[in-house]
Order: sequence, then structure tokens, then C-alpha cells
Amino acid sequence: MRQYPKWHDYLINRLASDKEEAIGYLDVALEEYQHDGDAPFFLKGIGNVVEAQGGITELAKRTHMSPDALQKILSSDKAPHLDTLGTILKALGCRLSIEPLASENIGS
Repeated sequence: MRQYPKWHDYLINRLASDKEEAIGYLDVALEEYQHDGDAPFFLKGIGNVVEAQGGITELAKRTHMSPDALQKILSSDKAPHLDTLGTILKALGCRLSIEPLASENIGS
């Protein structure tokens, strides 16, 4: 019988092999967070990219934060402070940006 990879393993391999795809994945996670406010889902998305880029220990080296602090942030039910999020995203090779909403999305 053929052994198929688990979805999580497939996702991590894909995010590890294609930086643009990882950034797009984070962008979608952020859009979903902005739509429904589900911080744990957003942080899980960041966690998947962190795993694809070497894990918490590697991210801790890049951010100069402790692995325990990063693990606590990424497993929280609350979104991190903006400066912390910026530090994490920079270490992952991307940044937050501002762009206009479509007029039908304003105020919703």
C-alpha cells in the first residue's frame, strides 16, 4: 500500500521550499484574522512558517528572543503586540504592510 504524507508534513515541506508561497500563506492568515479575529488561527499560520524555516530555536536566534517567550506568543489566544509581530515577521523574511480596502469592505 502506498504511504501518503500527512497534510501538515506536506504543508511544511511546501512552505520550506518556496519563500513566496510562505509569504502568501502568511498573507492569507492575516486576512482571515482581520476578517474574523481568530488570533489562534493566525498564530498557527505563523507557527507553520516558523516550523518550515527551522523551528522555534532558529527563530529565537533571529529575533534575539527566548524560545520559551516565542512559544508562549505563538500558542496564545491573543494576538501579539505590533512590535513583537513585526520582529517575528522580519525574522521570517517579510513585513506588515498597509493597503486600501475595497470600498464594499469599509466599515464591515
